[in-house]
Amino acid sequence: MNMLHNRYKFSARVTCGLVLFLCLLFIESSNQKAYAQQSTNEKLSDVKSAISKQKTTIKQVGSKKQKLLTQLKNDDLAIAKIVKALNKTHASLKQTKKRLNELVKEKSQIIQAKKQQEAVLAKQLRTAYSTGHHDYLKLLLNQQDPGSVQRNLTYYQYLNKARINEIDQYKQTIAQLIEITNQQQQQAAQLQSLESTQNQQKLALEKNKKQRKATVAQLNKALLTSKQKLAKLEQEEADLVSALARMAELSKQEIDLNGLSKLKRKLSWPVKGKINRSFGSRKQDYLKWKGVLLAAPLGRQVKTIHNGTVLFADWLKGYGLVTVIDHGEGYMSLYGHNQALLKSVGERVETGEPIALVGQSGGQSQSALYFEIRHNGQAVNPKLWCR
Repeated sequence: MNMLHNRYKFSARVTCGLVLFLCLLFIESSNQKAYAQQSTNEKLSDVKSAISKQKTTIKQVGSKKQKLLTQLKNDDLAIAKIVKALNKTHASLKQTKKRLNELVKEKSQIIQAKKQQEAVLAKQLRTAYSTGHHDYLKLLLNQQDPGSVQRNLTYYQYLNKARINEIDQYKQTIAQLIEITNQQQQQAAQLQSLESTQNQQKLALEKNKKQRKATVAQLNKALLTSKQKLAKLEQEEADLVSALARMAELSKQEIDLNGLSKLKRKLSWPVKGKINRSFGSRKQDYLKWKGVLLAAPLGRQVKTIHNGTVLFADWLKGYGLVTVIDHGEGYMSLYGHNQALLKSVGERVETGEPIALVGQSGGQSQSALYFEIRHNGQAVNPKLWCR
């Protein structure tokens, strides 16, 4: 009995121990689960907070990018305005200098004529002096032969008339000389004023260029990833296609333009320069160039490839200052990244006529012309038309 009792007590102790162990194990497991749940909740909270911050950052970047794009547009337009004014001032300066040179030549000719007239008058005065200063009355009284009197009288009348004519001409020459001198002074003053205006415009241009450079740098900094750049390019291309579609509708009104179908490899490039980006080459990921990028110096004239009507002349996101020409029959040519636009919407242009100046608007780091040819809204290779 004692042995059975001892066994029972031992078994009871083991059972209690196991129960106690299991209880402790359960409690430990519960504690671990609670700790894990708490850790998971904390991590989830951290992730949610990070997502919220990221959304806020993305929103701020998007807002900043939009502001920078607006600033870029304003910078490009300000530069274009100054360049157009500078271009006009340069033309006026050229014309004024030409007029000044003409006035210098005219003045030289008048001075030469004045010297000749003075010589003639001096000769006439010496001739009159050599006759002894006789007046008509003395001539009449001292002459006995009526024929001689008449001849002398006619001679002196001729001399007198010639002298009066020379004096009148001399007066006119002096008046012309005074007038030319006044014009010369006015032109010189205008030249000085134009040069001063030109210097001010150049300073303003440099200031705006620096502002634009800073804007482009900030804009590039805002585009952190290639995915963002791709999205930007996709949006810009979509905007361009949409704008060209609207222009195509407007161009249907033109019935006297013959298009470009018969002009393959007969047209001149809009500007002389190396092709930095070819039609169809990779632009970003799967996006390809729909036109060509021609490297050219800042301010070089951009000329239309064929006659037509200006459909668009304004700033376009991603392409800067753009001119689009309608050539009829569904053909259009596009000229982008200009520094200034020389033609307005609705104007007719002839083949080879300057329509813009090469620039780097739209966020470009180097001066170049972006050039496209489209037919019925589809981009075609410009090399098939230009030589």
